[in-house]
Amino acid sequence: MTLLKHLLGAAGALALTAGVAAAEPAIIFDLGGKFDKSFNEAAFNGAERWAKETGGTYKELEMQNEAQREQALRRLAEAGANPVVMTGFAFGDVLNTVAPDFPNTKFAIVDMVVDQPNVKSVVFNEHEGSFLVGMMAAMASKTGTVGFIGGMDIPLIRKFGCGYAQGAKAANPDANVILNMTGTTPAAWNDPVKGAELAKGQKAQGADVIYAAAGGTGVGVLQAAADEGILSIGVDSNQNYMHPGKVLTSMLKRVDNAVYEAFKEGENLTPGINVMGLANDGVGYAMDENNAPLVTPEMQAAVDAAAAKIKSGELVVHDYMSDNTCPAATF
Repeated sequence: MTLLKHLLGAAGALALTAGVAAAEPAIIFDLGGKFDKSFNEAAFNGAERWAKETGGTYKELEMQNEAQREQALRRLAEAGANPVVMTGFAFGDVLNTVAPDFPNTKFAIVDMVVDQPNVKSVVFNEHEGSFLVGMMAAMASKTGTVGFIGGMDIPLIRKFGCGYAQGAKAANPDANVILNMTGTTPAAWNDPVKGAELAKGQKAQGADVIYAAAGGTGVGVLQAAADEGILSIGVDSNQNYMHPGKVLTSMLKRVDNAVYEAFKEGENLTPGINVMGLANDGVGYAMDENNAPLVTPEMQAAVDAAAAKIKSGELVVHDYMSDNTCPAATF
């Protein structure tokens, strides 16, 4: 598969360097592809929403390996795409190098802060949304043991797991929380077989609700949980539909809104840091016809009450990335 998945199609990569309308935005998806049913797909949905509302067109690239990051950024900037949006913390170092070379191009990065005058950094309070689904997991659990499976072992994903553990303990102080990571390299985002193995291992330890924050690997977690007769929790996008009646809920991370807003701002994109949390609908949890039978009114009322307290500041969820500790569980 070629590096450049160009909407103009026939001209392929050459069209990218031949010239792009000055105001045409672009998006680069991280490893795992735009149809990972999770993080990247949320970003894709945001771009598509902008295109449908405005009638505009945009360029898109799908990463195939780590070595392509800088090449992709430079080609889009040289071609005149503006702004250039990228998904994933792994673009951070490369963007920090490339952005100064294109002072007239605006860039937006999701999940990393890059301190450059032409960069908008969008980060999320994932720990807040994870707290809510952790509460729901503990309330739904019959065994008192719930699980978390992360993708690549990095502080950002531990932030998800730590928030989840805090929520579970808030709902049930005696809850047992099992935390596993898939791996230490980017391959951990796209290993559904390993995800399924970890899910089965957690079930063997008593877990009957498992939260996956692992990109494409999470697809394997959700499948294994359904096969094993236990519940799962999706992430980033609403994944309830993947196994109706088997997915308790999904922790929504509104990457779609981040991309949509960046495209909407266009060349006037405002640089700086934008934090998206519960207070500004940056994170949340999913309710629809697929999981409605699994969530009791009492569960929803408890979770909504906690969300209101977090929004008001009355309840503060510990952020793992603030000091790399998790008071509610051990990784």
